[in-house]
Amino acid sequence: MEKKIRVLVAKPGLDGHDRGALVIAQALRDEGMEVIYTGLRQTPAQIVASAIQEDVSVIGLSCLSGAHNELFPEVIRLLKEQGADDILVIGGGVIPDEDIPFLEESGVAQVFTPGTNTKDAADFIRHKLNVADAGTEPLMSSPEKIEHIGIAVKNLDESVKFYTQVLGLKLTGFETVESEHVRVAFLEIGETHIELLEPTSPESAIAKFIEKKGEGIHHVALKVDNQTERLATLKEAGVKLITETPKLGAHNNMVAFLHPKATGGVLLELCQKAEATAPTGHEDKH
Repeated sequence: MEKKIRVLVAKPGLDGHDRGALVIAQALRDEGMEVIYTGLRQTPAQIVASAIQEDVSVIGLSCLSGAHNELFPEVIRLLKEQGADDILVIGGGVIPDEDIPFLEESGVAQVFTPGTNTKDAADFIRHKLNVADAGTEPLMSSPEKIEHIGIAVKNLDESVKFYTQVLGLKLTGFETVESEHVRVAFLEIGETHIELLEPTSPESAIAKFIEKKGEGIHHVALKVDNQTERLATLKEAGVKLITETPKLGAHNNMVAFLHPKATGGVLLELCQKAEATAPTGHEDKH
């Protein structure tokens, strides 16, 4: 039988309003968790002592008094002092958006502001505890960033006009990738790019995509290092791949694709800059 998650809901400080804390306590019970409510006006030391005594996995702190920046980090500090920093701490209440980064840096796993769906909070708790219970590190380190989003279009020139003249994006160039039968326009947006993809042949994967699904987002590209090693790790873990060996794509990137069946229906591309200069056949035909 699966062990129930035990949660301590606490109101630190002089805050005398606990309606929100009672609502979240009942919501977590409805989600199958065991919830202990400490009552009003608890000190951080009392909260930590109760959490350890009750052998909880989670502390939920609720604060409406404005003292969250002092009280929440103090609970974290005392947990570490007591060797109980494996207890997940989440927070909620009337907390300004600008204070959330500080609280998260202090060790609060997540801050839930008014209006949060209680099921989202419960799902977050379950996910974090499942990861901790597994006792394993992620399969690999995180990709560096979203390198680009690929959008399949029927008419590249018309699409470029919209993105540059209407949305104001900066066009950085065109390229034709003969091996993939596709013509590409590169548009800069912040630290990433949008690639508009126009098929140059009915045999192009982009042409087949448009025929089946119409114009729209074709793939999301993630910038990675150690691309070959990542692909080998994914294959060994049973992740379905479209491309097991990277091939040269646009912008002198080596590219490989994960199958949408493995990624929740999204075609993901892993890309890494090629060490050598792109061969002929990749040319600007605009």
